[in-house]
Amino acid sequence: MGLLRSTALAACLALVAPALWAEPASRIASIGGSVTEIVYALGQQDRLVARDTTSTYPPEAEALPDVGYIRALSPEGLMSVDPDLILTEDGAGPPEAVEMLRAAAIPMIEVPGGHSAEAVRAKILAVGAALEVPEAAQVLADSVDAQLAAAAEAAHGRPAKKVLFILSMQGGRILAAGRDTSAEGIITLAGAENALTAFSGYKPVTDEAIAAAAPDVILMMSRGGAADAGHGTADQALGHPALAITPAGQSGAVVRMDGMLLLGFGPRVGEAVTELSAALQSAGHDS
Repeated sequence: MGLLRSTALAACLALVAPALWAEPASRIASIGGSVTEIVYALGQQDRLVARDTTSTYPPEAEALPDVGYIRALSPEGLMSVDPDLILTEDGAGPPEAVEMLRAAAIPMIEVPGGHSAEAVRAKILAVGAALEVPEAAQVLADSVDAQLAAAAEAAHGRPAKKVLFILSMQGGRILAAGRDTSAEGIITLAGAENALTAFSGYKPVTDEAIAAAAPDVILMMSRGGAADAGHGTADQALGHPALAITPAGQSGAVVRMDGMLLLGFGPRVGEAVTELSAALQSAGHDS
């Protein structure tokens, strides 16, 4: 285990080494909710000058200038805050915006993604290396590992429920999570099974596919207020004809969690897994 962790840290250092310079970056634009959370968890938030739209936790991050959605960044907005480093989750874009920022010679570090415990550890270590606080990152990564281990131990021996994650229900059409998604990743870490594995990504699903999946629990995001309209509510889910006849629909087993906590795969992933595992266990029992 020690060798694996040393290797992971060395890989992270190699990833960011080309972008490091004599003076540590002091004006950082953080792009991606999980990256911003890690910066705060490492106590380096005083170095931030901007964030993207997905960076909403902790709440004080929202006081920073917003330079747009991670996949629809504004180069002008980013350059206006005069960053000496752009730290981003993988997948930032559009490509022409990234090319413009690189042409402006603004150092940019893309942090590796992924939806596993190992991926979260690598992400934390990469951010720590970029900020030149590797020791603090090691401590944080170890803490997250311990939380995940405790959550796995608590869930050990429980029956693995089949979980259908619904991303949205606009117009009554269900957009759900298949393989290789952050939703599947968090469901797996919580000791459950993704109910839909015939496709990758998030896709619309038919009533027939939902019936065949026969989920034990329906999982949805909750953002509060009007933001929930697009994602759907528990009543909408239970009232949907295809969902109503599933085991989840029959027992009223719907779990809703904050979207960034649930799918962020940042330093709160241990908290997310613990909360989700407990919620899945009790879902439907109060119906």
